[in-house]
Amino acid sequence: MTSVLRHVTIDSSDAYALGTFWSEALGQPLHEDDKPGDEEALIEGAGMLFVTVPEAKSRKNRIHFDLQPQDRTREEEVERLLALGATLVDDRRRPDGTGWAVLADPEGNEFCVERSAGERAAG
Repeated sequence: MTSVLRHVTIDSSDAYALGTFWSEALGQPLHEDDKPGDEEALIEGAGMLFVTVPEAKSRKNRIHFDLQPQDRTREEEVERLLALGATLVDDRRRPDGTGWAVLADPEGNEFCVERSAGERAAG
């Protein structure tokens, strides 16, 4: 028998706040039992568990998420995520439309935003 990946667990200084950011970013609700101040927050549909830890993030992520917009362009998605509290870390978008944008969530965890499937198909 093999193992299955149950959750991706993300350390945070405020599990509920960071879980809320990712809940809004992914359009997936936090678990109904999660409340502000909780030590853990779960986005069950995305398999993401946020836990509060005492230490702050201190270096670059060794693993990160690559997001692909489903119903908007990469540029629209980057703007939406910035409005939710993300920051632009590195702009790797190219004039020909290829590339990606590296953003960080409110606690500094890096993630990438790629082109949508429609943008990829168009060239």
